[in-house]
Amino acid sequence: MSNRRAKRLGALMNKEALQVLRDPSSLLIAFVMPVVLLWLFANAISLDIDDVRFGVVLEGNGQAARELAAAYAATPYFRVTPARDRRELDSLLGAGKLKGYVVIPAHFDRALDAANGVPQIQIITDATEPNTAKLVGGYAQGVLNAWWRGRSTAGRIEVQQRFWYNPELNSQQVLIPGGIAIIMTMVGTLLTALVVSREWERGTMEAMMSTPVSMAELLAGKLTPYFLLGMLANLICTFMAVAVYGVPLRGSLAALMAVSTVFLMPALGQGLLISTLTKSQFTAAQAALFAGFMPALILSGYLFEIDAMPAWLQAITHAVPARHYVPSLQSIFLAGDLWPQILRNMAALLALGLVFFGLTLRQVRKSLD
Repeated sequence: MSNRRAKRLGALMNKEALQVLRDPSSLLIAFVMPVVLLWLFANAISLDIDDVRFGVVLEGNGQAARELAAAYAATPYFRVTPARDRRELDSLLGAGKLKGYVVIPAHFDRALDAANGVPQIQIITDATEPNTAKLVGGYAQGVLNAWWRGRSTAGRIEVQQRFWYNPELNSQQVLIPGGIAIIMTMVGTLLTALVVSREWERGTMEAMMSTPVSMAELLAGKLTPYFLLGMLANLICTFMAVAVYGVPLRGSLAALMAVSTVFLMPALGQGLLISTLTKSQFTAAQAALFAGFMPALILSGYLFEIDAMPAWLQAITHAVPARHYVPSLQSIFLAGDLWPQILRNMAALLALGLVFFGLTLRQVRKSLD
């Protein structure tokens, strides 16, 4: 290699090195993002569950039935909610406050004492999360087996296990509604971040802000087209989920559109905040991926069980909009219009939307100053 060519190569390498040092996004991708993602994966992903919210319905007062109920209460795997009637726990199961419950019938002791009797219990689990439902059912069966062995009694006991909302344990019926939430996160956040940041790059955003148009009018005018695009994307996803993949829509389309409308507020607000902070399309795309897509994928309960995360990380998930959108979609598709749960999630989404828009307005005023 000639001396001149070596100098040119050295100059190019020096130029690229300086460019990397001057570009914060490159440093974030190379050093910060791997550390943060590894931290998230290490804390958010777990195949073990404990302290599961589980109900025990004790319909009778027999000694054996009480002993079995006590065995469920004593296991470290379950945080037991006792009841006398299964109807007391049905609403808790539908709202996601229980992962399942066991029913010990009133005739349990009589069947246990009968010469040819076969005592029965029923285990009901919420199968909107198929893997969790299998684990909870297995834990419940394990408690029963341990209690039965401890009695040193001949004979057998019959278990009737039921999986609610997703009786076939078809994971696709759970993943597709959750996937819609992830898609809507990217549509709302990425689209807004890129388009508005392009306005900052071209200088047209400052020009529009110098006109008599108020900031609220400017934001409404910028976001309305993307809101309509987001709702159209939601309808297309819903049609494909039902018509192409056979996911049941047991709730109403009105409920689905209502919660989707509220969800787009924090999604668009987050994209707008990103574009205001970065003012660069390239950096905005990276920030949308890092701050929008990754938390939605990892911390929403879509793939990884939130109850299996540490308590401090569970608290952080409440700041992720998809964490409130995923269970709402899964309930509407698989269970129906569970309005107490839907309204609670809509209130959280509305609060997050107000936070994002408030931070955006503050940042815009700071930029103008």
